[in-house]
Parts: sequence; structure tokens; C-alpha cells
Amino acid sequence: MILPLSIPTTSPLAYPSHLTSPSHPSLPLTTQTQHAILRSALKAYAHAPTTQKPSHFTAIVSALNNYIPYLFAFSASLDGKPVNGEEVDVVLKQEVECEWKSILATTNALAWPKKSGRGKKGRVTLRGVDAEVVMVLTTLATAHRLIAREQLRRIFTAGNAFPEPEARTKVIAGAMRGLLDANGIHGYLVDLCASMTPAGTGGEGKGIQPPELCPGVHNGLAEIAMSEATLLAVLKDDPYPAIVMQTRDKSDKEWMVKAPDIPKVRVHLFARLCIAAGEHAGIAEALFSSSHIATKAMKVDEEIVDYSRNLKRTARAKACRFFGIDQELSGETGKAIAWLRAARKEVEPVAIGSQDGKGWVKGWGKVKKGFEEKREDRRIEKGGEWGSDAGRIEEGRVVEMLERKWTKMNDTVSLIATQFHTQLYVAETLSQMNTQLIPPFEPLLASMPSGREIHSSTRYKAPELDVDMIERMRAPPDVDEAGALARDDDSSEDEADIDGLPGAFPCGVASRSAAQEYY
Repeated sequence: MILPLSIPTTSPLAYPSHLTSPSHPSLPLTTQTQHAILRSALKAYAHAPTTQKPSHFTAIVSALNNYIPYLFAFSASLDGKPVNGEEVDVVLKQEVECEWKSILATTNALAWPKKSGRGKKGRVTLRGVDAEVVMVLTTLATAHRLIAREQLRRIFTAGNAFPEPEARTKVIAGAMRGLLDANGIHGYLVDLCASMTPAGTGGEGKGIQPPELCPGVHNGLAEIAMSEATLLAVLKDDPYPAIVMQTRDKSDKEWMVKAPDIPKVRVHLFARLCIAAGEHAGIAEALFSSSHIATKAMKVDEEIVDYSRNLKRTARAKACRFFGIDQELSGETGKAIAWLRAARKEVEPVAIGSQDGKGWVKGWGKVKKGFEEKREDRRIEKGGEWGSDAGRIEEGRVVEMLERKWTKMNDTVSLIATQFHTQLYVAETLSQMNTQLIPPFEPLLASMPSGREIHSSTRYKAPELDVDMIERMRAPPDVDEAGALARDDDSSEDEADIDGLPGAFPCGVASRSAAQEYY
């Protein structure tokens, strides 16, 4: 249910070669030290196996939070603004230039290195302190997303499908805070990218800039984060996904004792929240599809566009399901089944010929659907690239469970009355049992109300250096530390950038990673 992104890597950056500070001589070297620490944390994450990557999130977030205040200090000083009430003189010797690996651009746009400002195998050469700020804050927002994904993975794993309500609420609340933090960061980057000059890449401004420097892309990522946080607010009190996962858990024995408890939910409120989440996802899909048209930017990866489309479908399907539950609680079984069919139309866009008379998937479509569900379950258990369907498969399981249950109840009443009673008594029985015909769902979709917001966006606040740290920057730089940082090169990259020598044994890291991604 959370956008699966990867954390980028970066190249070394020698700040003393680009900037100098007469009033605070140690500031450029200290900033370079923090950048080296961040780069080391990013490389460790890139080299780690898939199952061990979550253990590096804490180190990456810590390195980012330590590095960001120095970046904002340089940015404020170059604009002539004080840093925490103190004037810091910074002289620009040459434009800051660094390479970052784009995580939002299409694969084809990053296939040719050293062309139009592109760096080594998927890296983009960026110029300016503001461009560095954008990439660092994008990495921080991505880290918040991945931490929230790892927290939710424990809930969506079949063995942990029905934890204690307090623990489940705590995990979902933590993931929700991470998504709201990511939303605030992307909202801040919208204004920052809009104020930047187009010449943010190499090639004297003629290179195509990455999507990370496009305001529309960050606006779309902010909308995606808000949509996901809204759906998590609904998931916190929605018992049906946990019940479906509990029935799928082979080690579960609770079904021998009692049926699962289904608490009463505020269905109408949840339906309007899901409608609002679908609207946010729809805005993000439109922004991702058209962001490269307004600016000279690379296209956003099609997987991100597909995720936003699936998220919109999942949110609308959840809204239809809650409207159906509301109708079923009111005794309107026919309308309830119609709402579920509308939800199934959103989560299962299959061909018309692959359905039976009741709309269920049949034949090879049913087998293919089962393969997709099992493959997604294995991805969740192994912690791989799960969730690319934005929860569409899981919501389809919930809708299918409810529709089969309600349809069976509806058909059973009609069958018993027809088999054991006369035709005159059948009409009386059907009227008493409130059995209804199932109306078409298209008019119901046209009568859906507007969405309702539950979260408010809080803009990211730029941190400032402490007064004590600014005072320390007045001391001369450490010569030994400068020599150690000068020896830091770009010889070790992530596993995607390592090319084996001709005739050499294949790289162990890449082979191990490929083996773990096989399902």
C-alpha cells in the first residue's frame, strides 16, 4: 500500500574545492565530512542483501539529518541570509557539482551514460547547492516511506495477520506519521524546485533534468503520500483485511474455537475518506503523466504511474465496499451486492469473455489471478518489491469474500422458498425475508458523495545549525581530516554499477541479490 521506491546513491563531493568561508573556515570541510558519512551509509544500503536492507534505515536517516543543516547553512549564506541569527560569509569558487542516481526516471532515460548531463550508469550530474538540497530531501522522504513500508509488512504477512488491536494500531500510526512527514517534505520541495533555474543539470543547462527537480513530480508524490496516509487511517479500524489474511494463514487454529469478531465500523465515514484518497491518487496520476511536458525533464517511471493508477482503483473499491456494508446493515442486500460488484470492477479489470454469468473470473483468468496472489504473498514474506499493486489484490480478496457470502445468503433464501412452498407462499416469504433483485451498479457510482479529508499537510521546516556548532566552525580546518577525505574516491558503487572484468568470476553481490529476488 506504500509506493516501493529505492534509496539512491551519490558520488563524492569536495566542498572546499567549490566553496570557502572566510568567517567560518571549517564549514566547507565539516560539510564534506557529513556528505562522506551519508555516502557511506547509502553505499552500505546498496550493497546489503534485500533481507538486511531495513536494518540500514536508521543509519541513513541519522546521516541525512546531520548533513541537511549544513546544506541549508550554505544555501542561506549564498543568498545573503543569516544562519541562526549569525552572519556566515561564503564565497563561491565554482559551481557545486555532484552526481546522484535518479530513482524516479524511466530506465530508458538513464541507459546512456555521459550524455546530456548523465553520470555513471543511471546517475545524473547536478549543479548548484539547491539541487543538492532537493536530492537529499528526496532521499529523506524516500527513507520515511521505506520505514513505513517495513512496519506495514509485519501486518500484511500471513503469520501476523491478526495481532493485538493495540499493537496493530501502534504500527499503523507509526507508518502514518512517516507518510505525513514525506508529504511535508515533498510539499516543501514543490516550492524549492519552482524557484530553481532550469540549468540544474550538467551540459551547460542543455541536459534534460531528472524528475526529482520537477515541481509537478513532487506535487504528485505529496498527493500519493496523503492518499496512502488516508487509507491507513481507514485500515486502522477496518477488520475485513485482517480476517481475510487470517483465513489464508495455514497455522491459524482460531477457526476451530470461534468465528472472528467483526466490530461495527463507521462505514459511511470510511467510504468518504476512501473517496478522498482516490481523488489524491488521481491527481498524482495526472501529474506524473504530464510532468515532462511542462518542463524539460525525463519521464517518470511507468511503474510509478501504474502504482498511482492502482492506488486510485483500490481507494474507490474500498469506498464501494463500505457503501455496500452500509446497505447490508440497513437490510438492502441487493444494493449491497451491487456495490460489491462495482468494487470488483475497480480491482479486477479483466476481459469480458473471462467472466461467467455472475461476473466471477473463470478459466485461465482464474488460474492467472491465483498465481498473482501467491506471488505477492511470497514477496511480502521475503520483504522484496511487494505492494506494487497498491493493495489491489488484497482488496479484491475482501470484496470476493463478502460478495460470495452475501450472494449465497440471498440465493439460499430464494432456493428454499422455491423448493418447499407454493408459488403464492413464495411471494410472501420473499417479501418477509427482504430478498431483493440486484440492481446495476452504474447508477450507484453516479450517486457517490464527495470525499472527506482527515489529515492536514504540514510543510517541512528547514533545520538550522546550532549556535555552538556555528562557533566551532570559526576554528581552522583539520589538515589530517582533509587529507583523509581527499582519498575518498568513487571506486566502489552499488551492485547495479559494478561491471566484472572479462573472464573474471561474476560479482558475488550481484549474484546473491539476483538469487534472493527469484520467487
